Amino acid sequence: MKLGYTMLYVKDVPRSVAFYEDAFGLSRRFVHEAGMYAEMDTGATTLAFAANGLAKSNLPCGFEENDPKRLPAGFELAFVTDDVQAAYDRALAAGAIPISTPISKPWGQIVAFVRDKDGIVVELCTPSTQS
Repeated sequence: MKLGYTMLYVKDVPRSVAFYEDAFGLSRRFVHEAGMYAEMDTGATTLAFAANGLAKSNLPCGFEENDPKRLPAGFELAFVTDDVQAAYDRALAAGAIPISTPISKPWGQIVAFVRDKDGIVVELCTPSTQS
């Protein structure tokens, strides 16, 4: 088995697509004409967005919507870059919510954290020296 894609349930799919383009430099690969689903080009694994309404139809048991006014959900996205400070600055300029500025970790990575417009945690990091 392999990871096929990561899907984030969001309030406004077109807004999320535009934000991820501006904040992280991703390119849209596909946006459905109804605006309920989109995919970003991120390399080997797809990052997808689906509207909360679509999630409600897929998950009859319900789910917690992401909300920047509440604590973040227990997961994060991570984007790898050689220049974490520049990526962090770009994300903030696009409207990301700051969590922590770039810091060096004991294992050699530089990492920073922001939240997107739906409150989802995004890590910006240098490549791992442990791989």
